[in-house]
Formats: sequence, structure tokens, C-alpha cells
Amino acid sequence: MIDIAEWRSRRGVKAVAILVGTIVLWLGGPRVLRHVGFFRVRQIELVGVRYISPGAVIGALALAPRASVFDGTDELTARLRALPGIADARVVRRFPGALKVIVREVEPVALVPGAAGGPLTVVDSGGHALPYDPSRVGLDLPVAASLDSGLVAVLALVQSVDPALFETISSARPLRGGSDVVLQMGAKRVLLGRDAGPDVIRALGRVTEDLAARERPYAELDARYAGQVVVRKSAGAGG
Repeated sequence: MIDIAEWRSRRGVKAVAILVGTIVLWLGGPRVLRHVGFFRVRQIELVGVRYISPGAVIGALALAPRASVFDGTDELTARLRALPGIADARVVRRFPGALKVIVREVEPVALVPGAAGGPLTVVDSGGHALPYDPSRVGLDLPVAASLDSGLVAVLALVQSVDPALFETISSARPLRGGSDVVLQMGAKRVLLGRDAGPDVIRALGRVTEDLAARERPYAELDARYAGQVVVRKSAGAGG
């Protein structure tokens, strides 16, 4: 004959034992399992890496020879975020033996000539050098005449507001003593004030689309005047 009270008591004890065991395993398991060879890191998956060398990203992790997927990921993430060219990063465990590294790179804006005729340097929207090799990744960016933060900022504005227009820009340089800038687009050019805002860029985009739709030739667009874009058939008249 089964004693219901005793059966329930044993069942309760067993449930508590399972719960306690689960908690112990949850808290202490990773500490134990990181020493098991089955969970050694054997593979690293990179996501979002376009401009930075994959070797540089893997090197920044500085994984120990016997690194485990159960090792902490906070320190790995911090190392990645300290790498020049990385805007944000995240490390995800993929059991049994892989890490998935997800990064967001700093967006490149322009190429700037190196000192004393050195190779071109890739810079971001603030004019900071980025560790990207243009020859390796085939970056198609405007060439800024110099490391002029204001000039680069204008390019960054165009890039964020009208990517299609940005892709047509081949070079950029100061105009009239530096108060304005000229963006070269093949045989055409655009004149902009350094204080141009998003509305000016959007207006430029509408004008270029309209001119293309009507097949109207032009050499210069001057967007330095409030509320209007002047279309010229010959370049140079605006400065």
C-alpha cells in the first residue's frame, strides 16, 4: 500500500534536489566545462567585416591557445571596440566550439593624399584616419585635396543624405580661400558652402534628377544661395 503523504514528500524532495542541481550546474557548469576540450574555440565567424583585415579582427580578440566558448565575452568585446575602425562589436557563443563576431565598422568618407606624396589615406566623417587598405578592398571614394575637416564634413553630409549623388563625386577641394567647396563629378561640378545643410543636398539631388530626365546638359550647379540651385552651362563663372 502506498502512503500518499510520503510519496508526495519524496516527490517534493526530488523536485527540490533537481532545482538545486540545476542552479549549481548553471552557476558552476561553465567554470567546469571551459576545461573540457570539446568546447575549445575551433572556429571564428566574422559578420560585418568589409574594410578591416579579417586577420586584424581575429588578432584583436587575443584568444588564448586553449580558449573555450565558456570564457567570458565582455573582455573580447572590449578589445574589438578598441580596434581603430570598429564602431561597435558583439561576440556570440556558438556551441560547441565557435564564436560569432559581429562588428559595425566606421564608414569611410574620403581618400586623402599622404604626406610627401605617400599613399592615400582613408578617413571618416571627422577626418580621422582609418586602417583600411584601399587597394585591398577596392574603395571607390572621393579624393579630398587635403585633410580638411570641413571639406570632409561636407562629403559626409552628402553621403548620408543622398548616397546616389555621393557615388558620382570623384574629388573635392576648397574654393575661394576655403569658404566654399567644389565637388567634382566627372566633367561636372557642384559648388557648396561649408555650412550647407541636408535641405541643400536634397535640393541638389532633385535638380540633378530633373536635368537627367529632361536630358539637359550642364557643367556646374551652384547651391551656395539660399533656396535655389543655379544651373550653368559652363563651369568657372561661379568662382
